[in-house]
Amino acid sequence: MADSLLHNKHLLWRAGFGAGINQIGDLKNISLKTLANELFKEQKYTEINYDTPDTVISDDMMDSRTPADKKKEMQRIIREQSNELNLNFLNQMVNSKDQLREKMAFFWHGHFASRVNNSKFSKQLLNTIRKNALGNFKELLFEVSQSPAMLNFLNNQQNKKDHPNENFAREVMELFTMGRGNYTEKDIREGARAFTGWGYDKEGNFKERKNLHDDGTKTFLGKTGNFTGTDILNIILEQKATAAFITTKIYKFFVNEKVDENIVNQLSANFHQSGYDIRKLMSDIFSSSWFYDKKNIGNRIKSPIELMAGMMRMLPMNIQNPENLIVYQKLLGQMLLYPPNVAGWPNGKSWIDSSTLMVRLQIPQIWSGLRPLEYSPRQDDDIDMGMKSRETAMNKSFKNPNITIDWARLEKVFADKNCEEYLIQNTKTLDMDSVKNFSDKSIKMNIINLMSTPEYQLC
Repeated sequence: MADSLLHNKHLLWRAGFGAGINQIGDLKNISLKTLANELFKEQKYTEINYDTPDTVISDDMMDSRTPADKKKEMQRIIREQSNELNLNFLNQMVNSKDQLREKMAFFWHGHFASRVNNSKFSKQLLNTIRKNALGNFKELLFEVSQSPAMLNFLNNQQNKKDHPNENFAREVMELFTMGRGNYTEKDIREGARAFTGWGYDKEGNFKERKNLHDDGTKTFLGKTGNFTGTDILNIILEQKATAAFITTKIYKFFVNEKVDENIVNQLSANFHQSGYDIRKLMSDIFSSSWFYDKKNIGNRIKSPIELMAGMMRMLPMNIQNPENLIVYQKLLGQMLLYPPNVAGWPNGKSWIDSSTLMVRLQIPQIWSGLRPLEYSPRQDDDIDMGMKSRETAMNKSFKNPNITIDWARLEKVFADKNCEEYLIQNTKTLDMDSVKNFSDKSIKMNIINLMSTPEYQLC
């Protein structure tokens, strides 16, 4: 396989969600520089929304209903809106030309992990992350930290003078900025005092509630003053540890889980010096020769969302019931907008266990209509927010994915090509004889069989 094709595929998987079917024709011949320029080209930014208005229940409608009925109706609407947000985000990953923005948004979505039972707040946070995904980390950090979703999720609405709640301050330092070992328990306590009063109103607007703020002197990371939450974030951003923590996490996600300390130290120094310019950091990574070293290619296990989005980009499909895709997210262990906890999703081998691997390998056959879906999502009260009754209905309605794939288009695109060169990152361990002998030798079955291999799980 030509290095140019290998490197182009590598870039498209790491800086996006893999090659789309419309890119296959040029993928062998387009230069890496041209491809990178296309990825970094700024597209028009549009927000993700849902169709249902935020104010969906009028008092007139609800007058005759009991409080339990009202609660049930609100839960139903929030669930519908959350599902729409989920599917619209996935749709952007699959169909947007702005692949790098959506991939970075996907990364930040896991980094600034939040899960609230309020679809309006979730929408606001998601669009904050997408808008700033390639911008400045300082702006991203401030906007996320002042979002109602995050303030709610980390209990800062309850953080008041004389009764500080340390949860928000702790997670901001441990998970969002510096990482463990770069602050003390006293820094958490003093930081929490500075964040007292940070909250939001009923409409979800950020508010600094002065009457709840502790305006006493605080000592934080070696500095002393009458600090506010803004001061704390600014002091955190001054720390080189913050640039190092973020750069290391980005390197692990986009390059290799085994960190090259020399490379990360240089990237981190440049990131800090640039004032936290995310676009520049990603450009430094994707334009470096070391990014295309063999040890960095085909070494990452695709997350469930990357696996699904990558298949959807390659297979031109019409999905009659797109809500089916949420059940696949649940089956595979990664449901957009519902991270398992504030630390986000673990990566790498944690994606694979005996049950998820079987589903992963069978999805191409299920989506192609060659086999039924024989798995049910595990009941998960974290994801279901206590609404267990969903499960039975979901399992009944999601057996048939109702997906139609345009195989004629795929036959045309791959007529003069080896499918494995375009679908698999590392073909050395691939037994093509077994793939081709598994069924008829048509392009359709070749693609289905290749996507059903362990090798396809890697990018």
